[in-house]
Amino acid sequence: MDPFFYNTIEQPAVAEFKDRGSKFLAYSFPVLSIEACKKQLANLKKEHPKAVHHCLAYRIGVDGATFRVSDDGEPSGSAGRPILGQIDSKQLTNIMVVVVRYFGGTLLGVPGLINAYKTTTSLALQLSPIIQKAVEVNYVLNFDYQQMNEVMMIVKQYNCSVVEQVAQLFVELKIGIPKHRLEEVIHKIQDLQGVSYKTALLV
Repeated sequence: MDPFFYNTIEQPAVAEFKDRGSKFLAYSFPVLSIEACKKQLANLKKEHPKAVHHCLAYRIGVDGATFRVSDDGEPSGSAGRPILGQIDSKQLTNIMVVVVRYFGGTLLGVPGLINAYKTTTSLALQLSPIIQKAVEVNYVLNFDYQQMNEVMMIVKQYNCSVVEQVAQLFVELKIGIPKHRLEEVIHKIQDLQGVSYKTALLV
């Protein structure tokens, strides 16, 4: 995996696949946390209460280390793994795919199920524009409110993202600095009088 960039999707997508009466609907979502995954799954279960299965896979984190697969009652390895396989084939992270199945009366067998979950996921991922994002390192900056413009110029110039901002007389600004520009940004911040900075752990 590239230490400076990762691939993810920008917006949700839905795709449909039918096989011998069974209908499969794949929903792909950009996600940043396990909580977000739980929320999306709960919403889909409300939206499709009559579906027999809600199978899923997700991969989260710039290192892709957090992942989960669920067959949700389908034979072991026939749903969640094929879904994750499609996510991994495109080297994506911060993504979740849920495939909702309506049973059509005919058993598809394990090879049929693997094909259905794989195909539906693949169709959804074809509809989700893939974007490349910079791996960011989080920092907290503290400075006087009057220095806001100078600081924001650096933030914009180096495509840093603003995670959180608390502004009173003094400003506390939590930013994500693209890893491949980290040294340059820190040098620029050091050049500003009265701006303190430290690395921040995101909870």
